[in-house]
Amino acid sequence: MDFDTIIIGAGAAGMMCAAHSGGRTLVIDHAKAPGEKIRISGGGRCNFTNLGTTSANFISENPHFCKSALKRYTQWDFLDLIGAHAIAWHEKTLGQLFCDESAKQIIAMLLKEMERAGAELWLKTSARKISHDGARFHLSVERDGTQVALSARNLVLASGGKSIPKMGASGFAYDIAQQFGLGLVETRPALVPLTFADQRYAPISGVAVPAVACANGVAFEEAVLFTHRGLSGPAVLQVSSYWSEGEEVVLDLDPKGTLFTHLRSARTEQGKRDVTTVLTQVFPARLVQHLSEEMGITGRIGDQSDAALEALCARVQGWVQRPTGSEGYRTAEVTLGGVDTNGLSSKTMEAKTLNGLYVIGEAVDVTGWLGGYNFQWAWSSGWAAGTAIAASTV
Repeated sequence: MDFDTIIIGAGAAGMMCAAHSGGRTLVIDHAKAPGEKIRISGGGRCNFTNLGTTSANFISENPHFCKSALKRYTQWDFLDLIGAHAIAWHEKTLGQLFCDESAKQIIAMLLKEMERAGAELWLKTSARKISHDGARFHLSVERDGTQVALSARNLVLASGGKSIPKMGASGFAYDIAQQFGLGLVETRPALVPLTFADQRYAPISGVAVPAVACANGVAFEEAVLFTHRGLSGPAVLQVSSYWSEGEEVVLDLDPKGTLFTHLRSARTEQGKRDVTTVLTQVFPARLVQHLSEEMGITGRIGDQSDAALEALCARVQGWVQRPTGSEGYRTAEVTLGGVDTNGLSSKTMEAKTLNGLYVIGEAVDVTGWLGGYNFQWAWSSGWAAGTAIAASTV
């Protein structure tokens, strides 16, 4: 069976590409349903983009690569598409946009756009062998237990990265990219909880506080969540993309810098109370108990000098953590690294060394922050490849 374009992966990027690629397009995916990552994202409401999206919100060995696609298909363009399908949405914190009702609306929208473009979708279909004869790609795929031979002028790798393997994620796109001479940037889990071998925070599991988390000089101010395994919450997930094993993460539990003023006032007004009692007016009691044991916080607030209070605040604002690892791809929202952008056109996402081969979405070495940025990269890169394919097919 011959097609103009075959897209491997019916996720956000793959379906977006299919909606714009024109010609006879086939999307294949081994899953039972399309858009599974879309479906589970944002608590089932899909954080589909971010109002503040810029290239500065992405990590890549080439920080300039993502600029072209992001500028040509923006968050505002995707909002126009959402509006055309009458999908209601709302903004949460930090520019994050979610569906009012369900993430399934985004999947249904993409399927409608694919249908309007004439693209076909084959689910429960796995690519077993891929080759190129100098003019066309040839694929042997297994569909419902039957081997089917396919060919196409264009092949798009949109099967994502390694994160969340229970959903079928694998390094398939990387293997095929390497088969055709593209390089890889080393991959690792990103937007992932950090762990400690001694499970030191198990006693305060479930406690969450606003804080600043910093790793390798990059800091994020959001919630930090203590878990049985270690540290999580938006601030920690964000810095996990900048952290490597063996390095430290510094937590500032007083991001507004008001603790010292509070303690000095308490020294005057509540002098007979223990320092730990005063701290429970600011932090959850279980966290204060943990801090008092780790930092040796004792004595009455009235007996503390300014220097002692300043020293305590410094420890709370510079609480050094040294995680032993992360929860890995099992819970990582995305994969850092991927197909090296040096081998791709930033305008079309096409491989520089093989005409007709495209790589989009999470498979590329472009990783967004938490908050809708990775979906915007999927829309932008999928659109860039799709429109380039459509222009070349005419």
